This record gives sequence, structure tokens and C-alpha cells, in this order.
Amino acid sequence: MKYVRVAVFVLALIAVATLIFQIKPRTTVAAAAADKSPFLSNFSLVDKTGQIARPKDYREKYQILGTYFVLDPAGNQMHMTYASPGAAAYYRQNGRFADGTVLIKEVLGTQHAQLTTGDANWASGTKVWFVMIKDGEGRYKNTKFWGDGWDWSLYKSDAPNKQVAISYQHDCQGCHIPAQKTDRVYIQGYPVLTSAY
Repeated sequence: MKYVRVAVFVLALIAVATLIFQIKPRTTVAAAAADKSPFLSNFSLVDKTGQIARPKDYREKYQILGTYFVLDPAGNQMHMTYASPGAAAYYRQNGRFADGTVLIKEVLGTQHAQLTTGDANWASGTKVWFVMIKDGEGRYKNTKFWGDGWDWSLYKSDAPNKQVAISYQHDCQGCHIPAQKTDRVYIQGYPVLTSAY
């Protein structure tokens, strides 16, 4: 009888030890995954030279952050900014953009008329797209398109699949210097970053 109790005790220890070793790796993997950005798959848009491909389905899959209406003597513009899925919710929870977040600013021309709603302006025809991906780890810091924690690209409507930026310093940096305290993004025009409604 004594040997039966010992055998049962040993089998119980083996079962508990097996269970612990099976659970422990999963917990470690889950904890490691929680530490990583949920947006890292977006880096598949970036080639080895640091050029970001313009996502073709951004109007369907990305979230609109907000719109700026820009008065310009050469032609008024609407700047509509989109963010990769989940980016706004992540920002609301963490107060920052996650590594791998993609932002697209679509610059459109405008049309104008007196409508029943009043003096109306609306977007008309895309002029350019600016594409950014948050790269806080500096994966592309040795390329000319990386700067200040982001990778940058520019596309024009006459060649929408051709990246035409010369470099971050040449095409992007000057406009983003005033927004350096907010990670180079003009967040004041994006209410969805502070409230979901």
C-alpha cells in the first residue's frame, strides 16, 4: 500500500511538472508578443532602400484621422490623413504612435460653390500622397528617407506608384519641424487621437 501511495505521488508530481513546462513557454511567448508593436507587419511596405510603398487600399482599410483645409493662393487644398488600422486606438491608450504605424496624407485640390448649406468647399482630385511609417528603432536610419523616428516617402498623382522624394531632409523635414514636440505629426487636427467619439 505504501508503494502505491508513493507511485501515485510521483505520477502526480510528473503530471504537475509536465503541465508547468507546457504552460511556461506559452506565457513567455505571450509576454514577449505583448511587448512588441502590433503594427510590425507594416514594415513589409518598406524596401531595403527605405522607400515605402503606397498602400493601394488605404481608403477602404485605414482610418481617417482628420482633415486640414489649407488656403493657398496657388489653389486651396484639403489634406486628409489616414492611419493604419488600430493606430488611433493605440495612440489613445498609450499617448504615442506604435512602431510600425503607417500614416498617409492625401493632398487634394478643392472645388467651391454656393450650395444650400452655404459657401461650400469640397475635395477634388488627388495631387500627392505623403507616406510615413514609425520607425523608432531606426531600422532604416542609414537610408536617405529616414529621419526623426519615421521613414518618409512621396508620391505624385501623375505617377502614383513611383516614390519621388529625394530625401527626408529635402522633401519632408522642413514642414515637420514645428511639430517636433508631437513626434513630427500635427496631432491637433486629429480629434480621433484623443477621443473615439
